[in-house]
Amino acid sequence: MKTIYLAGGCFWGTQKFFDQFDGVAETEVGYANGPTENPSYQQVCADSGHAETVRIVYDEDRMSLTELLDMFFLAVDPLSVNRQGPDEGIQYRSGVFYTEPSQLPEIEARMHLEEEKRGQKLAVELLPLQNFYPAEEYHQKYLDKNPTGYCHLPRHLLHLEKER
Repeated sequence: MKTIYLAGGCFWGTQKFFDQFDGVAETEVGYANGPTENPSYQQVCADSGHAETVRIVYDEDRMSLTELLDMFFLAVDPLSVNRQGPDEGIQYRSGVFYTEPSQLPEIEARMHLEEEKRGQKLAVELLPLQNFYPAEEYHQKYLDKNPTGYCHLPRHLLHLEKER
């Protein structure tokens, strides 16, 4: 099993999006790469500097990191700065945060491909994970608990695995 941390706007939809894929074994929403320890949701919403992020544990024999990143780029606007959909603020920035230096070449290659496709530099942070604090329990699997809850992603993206 491998782990990657992806920030793709509001973590409710991003978690639900990645939970649909067969190769994803586990997800957890939280706050990453900010300056303070163990922030609350209220602090994050008040510009603490953390990104709403999903920790993704995946089985690389069933879904490669490149395939995960392919899906990530379907679900984010990689040119938006501190914004995804109608959500705006530093906590909604997009990012790929890695924990193993061996992941970096594959991530860089996929990001380079996306930049070529888009014809410009991406606004997606590519950084080693500095810290990750799990979000409060009510945020975990939020859209499973609240099926009609808010999601910045188009609903059809939450059912891609059935089409693969």
